[in-house]
Amino acid sequence: MGNKELETGFQRILDGNKGWIDFVAKDTTGRFEQLAKGQNPEILWIGCADSRVPANEITGRKPGEVFVHRNIANMCVHSDMSMLSVLDYAVNVLKVKHIVVAGHYGCGGVAASLSRKQFGIIDNWLCHIKDVYRLHAKEIDAIADEEEKVNRLIELNVKEQVFNLSTTSIVQNAWKNGQDLAVHGMVINIGTGELISLENSMYGNESLGNVFAFQ
Repeated sequence: MGNKELETGFQRILDGNKGWIDFVAKDTTGRFEQLAKGQNPEILWIGCADSRVPANEITGRKPGEVFVHRNIANMCVHSDMSMLSVLDYAVNVLKVKHIVVAGHYGCGGVAASLSRKQFGIIDNWLCHIKDVYRLHAKEIDAIADEEEKVNRLIELNVKEQVFNLSTTSIVQNAWKNGQDLAVHGMVINIGTGELISLENSMYGNESLGNVFAFQ
């Protein structure tokens, strides 16, 4: 790809923005003027960076209604300052009521974690998913079909990330202070667009082990 092709691609970005500007200009609801003054979302979406799983479109929400953090394989790592900063702002400033950890079937990051190949610097990130596999190795190894194996690890990974998120000091203190906050684990079927609940929502620290739950 030469410079001319790159310039053409960049121009398509600018042209796409012109269409958005036209849409905003023709809007008569006043919501964009309101959005220019601030945001008040009820949802924090922690999803995969995959280009096929945009939060607003999947949840049928308008701009300003979903606060978003995305990374490879929707991980909630306790030492990830980027995720923690987003979480802290969402919970303590925006006062979101729902946090959704959303994985998706066919996730390349999860599939890569099940291989023994090296992919580069991302291998260090994939170790967090390999840790989830380690916790559930017996169940995963018992699945013969490779696609089903990956998809089951995707589900288990989401559940583990919900637990990880719930044990952060940010979420723990929100619950301790009586803040209305729920954490939900979900998986997206890209082919159908369905957002599937894994039925592991957490509304407080009652279901956490004593060593995790703040007093």
